[in-house]
Amino acid sequence: MLPMPDLPEFQRYQFAFTSHIRDPRHSRRPAGVEGRRMRIYNELLYNNLESFLLACFPVMRKVLGERRWRRLVRAFFSRHRCHTPYFRQIPDEFMQFLQNDWEGGEDYPGFLIELAHYEWIELVLTVSNRDEQLAEYDANGDLIEGRPLLNPVLANLAYQYPVHRIRPRAKVIATPTFLLVFRDVEFNIRFIEQSHVGARLLNLLEPGKLTGREGVTMLAGEIGHGNPSQLIDFAKGFLDELRHAGAVLGTAR
Repeated sequence: MLPMPDLPEFQRYQFAFTSHIRDPRHSRRPAGVEGRRMRIYNELLYNNLESFLLACFPVMRKVLGERRWRRLVRAFFSRHRCHTPYFRQIPDEFMQFLQNDWEGGEDYPGFLIELAHYEWIELVLTVSNRDEQLAEYDANGDLIEGRPLLNPVLANLAYQYPVHRIRPRAKVIATPTFLLVFRDVEFNIRFIEQSHVGARLLNLLEPGKLTGREGVTMLAGEIGHGNPSQLIDFAKGFLDELRHAGAVLGTAR
């Protein structure tokens, strides 16, 4: 955004100063500021911003390499207008930029936004307070006849790419991938790969209104499964494993 000519002189100076900090290659240094001192401002602010992104997106940085990573961070720094003063929320703003404003390019992989989301969700669940007011539940309740209660600090995710296996220089082939991510009682973030059937069952059960059996019945109708009792057996084992892991807490009272 260019400063308006009718603004007071000090505000025009502020616009020029901050524009140069955001994008020193395309915005001229304001008159009267020594180049060496201006470079200090530029490096301090850029490096500070980048450090928060590196803490959240280490795999993305390794996959992209130095040149593409810095170009992406610079685009975010120069074009995105953050709506929060909190440093911890910079990765949130970066995700908004990638999803809504970033145009990408042929030299950036098609899986980049999904990889970023996969790394970002760990931060989201780490700081979540959705478990502060839990209703009473039965930790040993029947997950088929009762209403399964899912861990509130949980994300049931579907991706077009196997984001949890992406590494630098690895060949990545688009493959539907379903991941369950949650925070356990020891505040560790855990990732579980699951089938599309398991992911859909959890989607049905997450609101907490259906019994396990009702959820399985709905699922059987959706996928045209001819043997609901077999699906019940699958659901019982699946939900029991998730309860043991901490993704399912028990049944609602």
